[in-house]
Amino acid sequence: MVLVRTDSPRELDRLTRQLLGTAARPAAMPMDAWRDGEQFIIEVDLPGMKPDSLDLNIERNVLTIRAERPGIDQAREVISAERPRGVFSRRLFLGETLDTDKIAASYRDGVLRLTAPLSEHAKPRRIAINRDGRKTSAHRSPAGEREPWWRRLFGR
Repeated sequence: MVLVRTDSPRELDRLTRQLLGTAARPAAMPMDAWRDGEQFIIEVDLPGMKPDSLDLNIERNVLTIRAERPGIDQAREVISAERPRGVFSRRLFLGETLDTDKIAASYRDGVLRLTAPLSEHAKPRRIAINRDGRKTSAHRSPAGEREPWWRRLFGR
């Protein structure tokens, strides 16, 4: 089998997009992130990466994802090599509202999934109103429920 490429400008454009990416499609590690209730979920595409080549580090709310796809064996006769190889790295700046001590990670079918719960100080809470001069403290309502405003103001 012989592969012949005849469109040099198109090949140069493909290589440039692959190495530098575009605004709509980054070069490596495309991701999705969303909030689901009281947790944030991040999914990063890392197809073909071996799980032991993945490395996750967090320092001061900066999550670094590092992955490596080894180069092609030089003893092979390469006919086409279009998949990016080498070390890939991406940094995500996490907000102060996430509990970075409880981030969980899983890797399945080429997708790295990170789940980060909201920290306690970021969850909604009820603030009691002091009506008789004593100190009161803020506390969370059970199961995140909110009392009606009139009950908070006039009592039960």
